[in-house]
Amino acid sequence: MQAEPDAQAIVETRLAHETHRLATGLLVDAVGRPSTPRQALAQLRDFIVANLRHHHETEDAWLWPLIVAAAPDTKGALDELSEEHDHLDSALDRLASVDLTGAEDPGGESMSSDSRYALREAAVAVRDSVRDHLTHEEPVLFHALQRITPAQWEEFAQRVIASTPPVAGHLMIGFLDEAGTPAEVESMLVNMPPPAKSVLPALRSQATADLRVLRGDGS
Repeated sequence: MQAEPDAQAIVETRLAHETHRLATGLLVDAVGRPSTPRQALAQLRDFIVANLRHHHETEDAWLWPLIVAAAPDTKGALDELSEEHDHLDSALDRLASVDLTGAEDPGGESMSSDSRYALREAAVAVRDSVRDHLTHEEPVLFHALQRITPAQWEEFAQRVIASTPPVAGHLMIGFLDEAGTPAEVESMLVNMPPPAKSVLPALRSQATADLRVLRGDGS
Protein backbone atom coordinates (compact mmCIF):
# COMPACT_ATOMS: atom_id res chain seq x y z
CA MET A 1 0.00 0.00 0.00
CA GLN A 2 1.56 3.26 -1.15
CA ALA A 3 1.72 6.11 1.35
CA GLU A 4 0.00 9.35 0.39
CA PRO A 5 2.42 12.11 -0.63
CA ASP A 6 2.98 14.94 1.82
CA ALA A 7 0.97 18.10 1.29
CA GLN A 8 2.81 20.86 -0.59
CA ALA A 9 2.90 22.98 2.56
CA ILE A 10 4.79 20.26 4.41
CA VAL A 11 7.17 19.62 1.51
CA GLU A 12 8.06 23.30 1.18
CA THR A 13 8.43 23.79 4.92
CA ARG A 14 10.65 20.73 5.23
CA LEU A 15 12.89 21.94 2.41
CA ALA A 16 13.11 25.46 3.85
CA HIS A 17 14.07 24.07 7.24
CA GLU A 18 16.69 21.82 5.71
CA THR A 19 18.28 24.80 3.94
CA HIS A 20 18.64 26.46 7.35
CA ARG A 21 20.30 23.36 8.77
CA LEU A 22 22.65 23.07 5.80
CA ALA A 23 23.58 26.76 5.73
CA THR A 24 24.22 27.19 9.45
CA GLY A 25 26.19 23.96 9.63
CA LEU A 26 28.29 24.96 6.64
CA LEU A 27 29.19 28.33 8.15
CA VAL A 28 30.55 26.63 11.27
CA ASP A 29 32.58 24.20 9.16
CA ALA A 30 33.83 26.84 6.73
CA VAL A 31 35.01 29.34 9.33
CA GLY A 32 36.96 26.54 10.97
CA ARG A 33 39.16 26.29 7.85
CA PRO A 34 41.70 29.14 7.68
CA SER A 35 41.78 28.75 3.89
CA THR A 36 38.15 29.83 3.48
CA PRO A 37 38.12 33.34 1.97
CA ARG A 38 36.70 36.11 4.12
CA GLN A 39 34.36 37.27 1.36
CA ALA A 40 32.85 33.80 1.03
CA LEU A 41 32.24 33.65 4.78
CA ALA A 42 30.70 37.13 4.79
CA GLN A 43 28.36 36.21 1.95
CA LEU A 44 27.14 33.06 3.70
CA ARG A 45 26.81 34.88 7.04
CA ASP A 46 24.72 37.62 5.46
CA PHE A 47 22.56 35.05 3.65
CA ILE A 48 21.88 33.19 6.91
CA VAL A 49 21.01 36.32 8.90
CA ALA A 50 18.69 37.75 6.24
CA ASN A 51 16.89 34.52 5.41
CA LEU A 52 16.45 33.20 8.93
CA ARG A 53 15.01 36.53 10.05
CA HIS A 54 12.68 36.63 7.06
CA HIS A 55 11.60 33.03 7.61
CA HIS A 56 10.53 33.35 11.21
CA GLU A 57 9.12 36.86 10.75
CA THR A 58 6.79 35.60 8.02
CA GLU A 59 5.76 32.71 10.25
CA ASP A 60 4.95 35.02 13.15
CA ALA A 61 3.19 37.68 11.06
CA TRP A 62 1.40 35.66 8.40
CA LEU A 63 1.45 31.89 8.92
CA TRP A 64 0.64 31.64 12.63
CA PRO A 65 -2.53 33.81 12.35
CA LEU A 66 -3.61 31.72 9.36
CA ILE A 67 -3.24 28.50 11.33
CA VAL A 68 -4.84 29.87 14.50
CA ALA A 69 -7.86 31.08 12.53
CA ALA A 70 -8.38 27.54 11.26
CA ALA A 71 -7.34 25.77 14.48
CA PRO A 72 -7.57 27.97 17.62
CA ASP A 73 -6.23 25.14 19.77
CA THR A 74 -2.77 25.62 18.22
CA LYS A 75 -2.27 29.15 19.59
CA GLY A 76 -0.40 28.18 22.76
CA ALA A 77 2.10 26.02 20.93
CA LEU A 78 2.66 28.63 18.23
CA ASP A 79 3.18 31.35 20.84
CA GLU A 80 5.93 29.22 22.38
CA LEU A 81 7.57 28.87 18.97
CA SER A 82 7.46 32.65 18.53
CA GLU A 83 9.28 33.02 21.86
CA GLU A 84 11.99 30.74 20.46
CA HIS A 85 12.16 33.00 17.40
CA ASP A 86 12.98 35.86 19.77
CA HIS A 87 15.85 33.87 21.26
CA LEU A 88 17.11 33.06 17.77
CA ASP A 89 17.00 36.77 16.94
CA SER A 90 19.47 37.43 19.75
CA ALA A 91 21.85 34.84 18.30
CA LEU A 92 21.44 36.37 14.83
CA ASP A 93 22.19 39.83 16.22
CA ARG A 94 25.47 38.50 17.59
CA LEU A 95 26.33 36.83 14.28
CA ALA A 96 25.48 39.95 12.29
CA SER A 97 27.63 42.13 14.55
CA VAL A 98 30.90 40.31 13.81
CA ASP A 99 33.07 42.70 11.79
CA LEU A 100 33.94 41.10 8.46
CA THR A 101 34.72 44.28 6.55
CA GLY A 102 38.28 43.14 5.97
CA ALA A 103 40.03 46.29 7.09
CA GLU A 104 43.10 44.20 7.84
CA ASP A 105 43.05 42.81 4.29
CA PRO A 106 41.63 45.11 1.61
CA GLY A 107 42.12 42.30 -0.92
CA GLY A 108 39.28 40.43 0.75
CA GLU A 109 40.87 37.04 1.33
CA SER A 110 42.05 36.65 4.93
CA MET A 111 40.68 37.77 8.27
CA SER A 112 42.18 38.26 11.70
CA SER A 113 42.23 35.40 14.18
CA ASP A 114 40.05 37.45 16.54
CA SER A 115 37.40 37.96 13.86
CA ARG A 116 37.51 34.29 12.88
CA TYR A 117 37.09 33.21 16.51
CA ALA A 118 34.19 35.61 17.05
CA LEU A 119 32.50 34.46 13.85
CA ARG A 120 32.83 30.81 14.73
CA GLU A 121 31.46 31.29 18.25
CA ALA A 122 28.47 33.24 16.91
CA ALA A 123 27.93 30.74 14.08
CA VAL A 124 27.89 27.81 16.50
CA ALA A 125 25.29 29.58 18.65
CA VAL A 126 23.04 30.17 15.63
CA ARG A 127 23.49 26.63 14.31
CA ASP A 128 22.62 25.10 17.67
CA SER A 129 19.66 27.45 18.17
CA VAL A 130 18.30 26.57 14.74
CA ARG A 131 18.66 22.84 15.30
CA ASP A 132 17.01 22.96 18.72
CA HIS A 133 14.22 25.21 17.48
CA LEU A 134 13.39 23.07 14.46
CA THR A 135 13.35 19.96 16.63
CA HIS A 136 10.60 21.64 18.67
CA GLU A 137 8.83 23.31 15.76
CA GLU A 138 8.49 20.58 13.18
CA PRO A 139 6.25 18.14 15.09
CA VAL A 140 3.89 21.03 15.90
CA LEU A 141 4.01 22.75 12.53
CA PHE A 142 3.79 19.73 10.25
CA HIS A 143 0.60 18.70 12.03
CA ALA A 144 -0.80 22.24 12.11
CA LEU A 145 -0.21 22.79 8.38
CA GLN A 146 -2.80 20.12 7.69
CA ARG A 147 -5.42 22.47 9.15
CA ILE A 148 -5.10 25.08 6.39
CA THR A 149 -6.14 24.75 2.76
CA PRO A 150 -3.83 24.39 -0.25
CA ALA A 151 -5.09 27.76 -1.52
CA GLN A 152 -4.20 29.43 1.77
CA TRP A 153 -0.73 27.94 1.67
CA GLU A 154 -0.17 29.01 -1.93
CA GLU A 155 -1.12 32.60 -1.09
CA PHE A 156 1.23 32.57 1.89
CA ALA A 157 4.06 31.03 -0.14
CA GLN A 158 3.70 33.67 -2.85
CA ARG A 159 3.88 36.45 -0.24
CA VAL A 160 7.04 34.88 1.16
CA ILE A 161 8.67 34.67 -2.27
CA ALA A 162 7.73 38.26 -3.10
CA SER A 163 9.28 39.55 0.13
CA THR A 164 12.40 37.37 0.25
CA PRO A 165 15.48 39.57 0.79
CA PRO A 166 17.81 39.72 -2.23
CA VAL A 167 20.86 38.56 -0.31
CA ALA A 168 22.93 35.86 -2.07
CA GLY A 169 19.75 34.27 -3.41
CA HIS A 170 21.75 31.82 -5.50
CA LEU A 171 22.80 30.08 -2.28
CA MET A 172 19.15 29.32 -1.53
CA ILE A 173 18.86 27.56 -4.90
CA GLY A 174 22.00 25.57 -4.16
CA PHE A 175 20.84 24.50 -0.72
CA LEU A 176 17.36 23.62 -1.99
CA ASP A 177 18.89 21.38 -4.66
CA GLU A 178 20.76 19.54 -1.91
CA ALA A 179 17.76 19.34 0.42
CA GLY A 180 15.09 17.98 -1.92
CA THR A 181 14.45 15.90 -4.99
CA PRO A 182 14.37 17.66 -8.38
CA ALA A 183 10.57 17.31 -8.43
CA GLU A 184 10.22 18.80 -4.94
CA VAL A 185 12.48 21.73 -5.76
CA GLU A 186 10.68 22.38 -9.04
CA SER A 187 7.31 22.40 -7.26
CA MET A 188 8.68 24.92 -4.75
CA LEU A 189 10.13 27.23 -7.41
CA VAL A 190 7.15 27.15 -9.75
CA ASN A 191 5.85 30.49 -8.43
CA MET A 192 9.14 32.34 -8.85
CA PRO A 193 8.80 35.53 -10.94
CA PRO A 194 9.57 34.78 -14.63
CA PRO A 195 12.70 36.99 -14.68
CA ALA A 196 14.15 34.99 -11.78
CA LYS A 197 13.21 31.64 -13.31
CA SER A 198 14.94 32.61 -16.55
CA VAL A 199 18.29 32.87 -14.75
CA LEU A 200 17.97 29.69 -12.67
CA PRO A 201 20.75 27.88 -14.60
CA ALA A 202 23.13 30.75 -13.89
CA LEU A 203 22.12 30.87 -10.23
CA ARG A 204 22.74 27.13 -9.93
CA SER A 205 26.18 27.44 -11.50
CA GLN A 206 27.11 30.30 -9.19
CA ALA A 207 25.84 28.37 -6.15
CA THR A 208 27.85 25.29 -7.12
CA ALA A 209 31.02 27.34 -7.42
CA ASP A 210 30.51 29.25 -4.17
CA LEU A 211 29.56 26.16 -2.17
CA ARG A 212 32.68 24.39 -3.40
CA VAL A 213 34.78 27.26 -2.05
CA LEU A 214 32.95 27.20 1.28
CA ARG A 215 33.44 23.45 1.59
CA GLY A 216 37.10 23.63 0.66
CA ASP A 217 36.64 21.27 -2.29
CA GLY A 218 39.79 21.01 -4.31
CA SER A 219 41.81 23.15 -1.91
